[in-house]
Amino acid sequence: MKLAVVGGGSTYTPELVDGIARLHTELPVTELSLVDPDTHRLALVAGVSARILARAGHPARVTTSTELEPGVAGADAVLLQLRVGGQAMRHQDETVPLECGCVGQETVGAGGLAMALRTVPVVLDAAERIASVAPRAWIVDFTNPVGIVTRALLDAGHRAIGLCNVAIGFQRRFAALLDVDPARVALDHVGLNHLTWVRSVYLRGEDVLPRLLDQHGEVIAKQVGLPEHVLRKLGIVPSYYLRYFYEHDAVVAEQRVTPSRASAVAEVEDKLLALYADPTVDTKPDLLGSRGGAFYSEAAVALLASLFGEGGDVHVVNVRNNGTLPFLPDNAVIEVPATVTSAGAQTWPIAPVSPLLAGLIGHVSAYESLAVRAAVTGGVDLVAEALLAHPLIGQASVAEKLAERLVEVNRPHLPWAP
Repeated sequence: MKLAVVGGGSTYTPELVDGIARLHTELPVTELSLVDPDTHRLALVAGVSARILARAGHPARVTTSTELEPGVAGADAVLLQLRVGGQAMRHQDETVPLECGCVGQETVGAGGLAMALRTVPVVLDAAERIASVAPRAWIVDFTNPVGIVTRALLDAGHRAIGLCNVAIGFQRRFAALLDVDPARVALDHVGLNHLTWVRSVYLRGEDVLPRLLDQHGEVIAKQVGLPEHVLRKLGIVPSYYLRYFYEHDAVVAEQRVTPSRASAVAEVEDKLLALYADPTVDTKPDLLGSRGGAFYSEAAVALLASLFGEGGDVHVVNVRNNGTLPFLPDNAVIEVPATVTSAGAQTWPIAPVSPLLAGLIGHVSAYESLAVRAAVTGGVDLVAEALLAHPLIGQASVAEKLAERLVEVNRPHLPWAP
C-alpha cells in the first residue's frame, strides 16, 4: 500500500509515522511518500520518519518529492495536512479578528474563514492533480478547517472523507477517567467539525456520561475550557471549540493580552525540527505532544485500516449529511459516527438533536456553505456575506470591515484579489 502525505514536511508527520509503526498489522503500508515544497523541512521529517519505522522493524520505505504528481502517483490513499501560509498567516487569523472585537481562532469565526479562503483553492487544485495520477485514491482530509475543506472536495466530486482528532481525544480521556480500554468506550458525538457535543458515553451498552460528570465534572470542564456548572446544566460535554461561542467575550479579553497560539506553536516547531535533525532521534519526541493533534496517528491509521481492510469499524468522520440530521440540507458536511468500509462511510440514525444544539449547528452550517462559495468564487462581497452569516460576527458593519481586512492581509494567497 502506498500512502502519500501532502504537507509531509509538517512537524505533525512523525506522529502519523509513529502510529503506522505501532499499528503495522492493521495498515500494511509499503511506501510512505512525503510531499512538500520545503526541501529543508522535508529532509528532516523524512529522516526521522525513516528512523522511527526502522526502529519498529517496519518494512515501509520513505520516499520524498517536492512535486505533487510524482509524489502521489499510484497512491492508494492521500492524506492532506496543509497549512497555506504557515504559522505566519495563522498568527494573522488569530489577531486580525480581535481588531473588531471578534474571537481570533484559526478554524472558528473570521480566522477560520481566512484560512478557508487561502486553503480551499489550493486543496481543490491538488485534488484534481491527484485524480490525474491516482484516480482510485481515497483523499483523507486533516487540513483545517476540515468541515469546509471536505465540503469543497465533495462538491467537486472527489473521493474524500474528513478527519479530526476531537472525538478520539474525548474517547481516550473518558476511557482514562473510567480506567478502561478505549476500545470499550463509544460516543454519541454530534455536530459539525469544531462544533460538536458528546451527548452520551457508552460502556458495555450503558450511558456513563452522568457518572463521569458527577465524579469528574471539574476535570472535564477544565479540559473543554468551560465552567463546570455549564456542563452540569447542559448534561452533555461540548468540545473545546464551543468555548469560543459560549464564552466569546471572555475569550476575546484573554486573547487581547496573551501571545497568539501561532507564536507558541512556531517556537515548538523550531525545537521539533532541531530534534528531527538529530540522527540519534528514532522515536516520536515527547515535545510533539505540545504541538497539538493528540491521537491524530491513531485516528488516521484506524480510519485508513477500515478503508483498505475488512472494514466495518466505527469512526467519527466528516461526511455528507444525507438526511442524518433532518434539519440540515443533504449536501451539508457533518461530524458524526459512521461505519467505514472500502465503499466509504455510512452514518447511523441518531437521536433527535435538541433545539439548543440544532440552532447553532444549522447557523454554522449555513455559514460554511457561504464560506465554500467565497473561497471558490472569490470576491470581497462574498467574504462579507459569509462573515455576516456567522453567529460570532453577524453585524453588517463588522462583517464589511473584517472582509476588507481579511482580503488585505491574505491578498498574496488569493489569486482573485486585486
